[in-house]
Amino acid sequence: MTESIRRSGEYENHENPYQGAPQHASAPVNPEWPPPPAYHPAAPQSGGAPATPQPAGPAAGWRTPGRPAGARDDAAAGDGNGGGTALLTPVAAEPGPVPPGKRAARGPMALLAAVAIVAAAIGGGTAYGIQELTGKNEVVSSSTTTSVVPAGRTGDVAGIAAAVSPSVVEINATLGSGSSTGSGVIITSDGEILTNNHVIAGASSIKVSTSDGKEYTAEVVGTDSKKDLALIKLENASGLKTATLGNSDGVKVGDTVVAIGSPEGLTGTVTSGIVSALDRDVTVSTDESQGQQQQQQGGGWPFEFGGRQFNGDTGSSTTTYKALQTDASLNPGNSGGALIDAGGNVIGINSAMYSAADATSSSAAGSVGLGFAIPINTVKADLATLRAGGSDS
Repeated sequence: MTESIRRSGEYENHENPYQGAPQHASAPVNPEWPPPPAYHPAAPQSGGAPATPQPAGPAAGWRTPGRPAGARDDAAAGDGNGGGTALLTPVAAEPGPVPPGKRAARGPMALLAAVAIVAAAIGGGTAYGIQELTGKNEVVSSSTTTSVVPAGRTGDVAGIAAAVSPSVVEINATLGSGSSTGSGVIITSDGEILTNNHVIAGASSIKVSTSDGKEYTAEVVGTDSKKDLALIKLENASGLKTATLGNSDGVKVGDTVVAIGSPEGLTGTVTSGIVSALDRDVTVSTDESQGQQQQQQGGGWPFEFGGRQFNGDTGSSTTTYKALQTDASLNPGNSGGALIDAGGNVIGINSAMYSAADATSSSAAGSVGLGFAIPINTVKADLATLRAGGSDS
C-alpha cells in the first residue's frame, strides 16, 4: 500500500479535521484514514474457555461498560499498553480448493500475457508475425490505417520497399510458343501467390524466384480471366514472408503508392508515384494467344482505355474491370506485382500499363505514367473462387 505523507505546515490554511483530539505518540495515525474499530476482549467465561473478542462501537463512542458516556477510556485512547488505534493490515484469505470439474480462474498475469502477445503481433505490423504465432497459413488483411513499415517510416519509399519486397516474386511461365515473365504477391507462408491470369495463361510449367534468390516450381490453383486474376501455389515452400492485403476502398486520389515487380526480368524493381485516378474502366484481352503474341513482341499485354487500344489489338474476346490508375512507372513484367500504400499494405495487383515500345523519338520514350491495378478488395472478394479452381474451371 502506498502511503500519502503530508509535510509540516500543510494545514496552515486549512482546518485540520482532527485538530483538538489528543493523539498519543505510541501509534501514529494518518489524518486521512479513519481508525478501524477496536476489539476488546470479553470477560472470561466460566470453565477457563477463552473469551470471544467483541467489536467496540464507533471511535466516538468508545468507553468501558459502566463508565459515564462522556468519560474517555484509556485503552481506547491509545496509551501505548496495547489499546488505541493501532492499524492492522488484513491478511488475505488463502484460496480454497478448486471443486472437481472446474478450472481455477486465470489471474491477471495470464490475461496480460495474452494481450501482450496479440499486441506485439499487430504492433509489429507483419502478417508473417501473426502466422508464426498462430501456426496457420491464412491471408492477412488490414485496413489502410495499419502500418506494415516500421514506426516513423510511413510513406518512406525505402522503408516500404524493405518491408514488402520479400513478399513479391518473379514468375517465369513456359508457353507453347515462348515464355512470359511477370510478378506475383505471396499471401500465405506456405506459398500461395496472387498474379494476373495473363501472366500464367496457357503455361506448361511455372518457375518462381523469391527475393532471396530461391527458386520454386509452382502449380496453378485457379484462374479468373474475367478479372485477369490467378492463384498459384509453390511446391515444398514454407516460412515465406507474406504481404498484408489492405483496403482499396479507402484509397484517395493523390495517395502515395509504391510498385514492386520484375519489369523486363529485373527482379525486385521499385518505383513510386501517386494514385492518379479511381474506378477507371480498363478492358483487357481474355484470348491467351492474342495477348501472348503482343507481349512477345515487346508491347506488353494489350488493353483498352478511354476508347483507345494500347500495346496492340485486344481481339474480340475481352473483359472490363474497374481499376486504380497510377503514375508509378510500370513496364512489361510488372504484371501481377504489388501496388502498395504508404503504410506498406497491398492495395492493388498491377495489371496493365502503356508501353511506348513503338516510340521513334526520345521525347516519346520511357514511362508515360499510365498504369492500372486491380483493386485489392476485388481480389479478396474473388479469393475463395480462385482457391476452389477459379471461374474458368
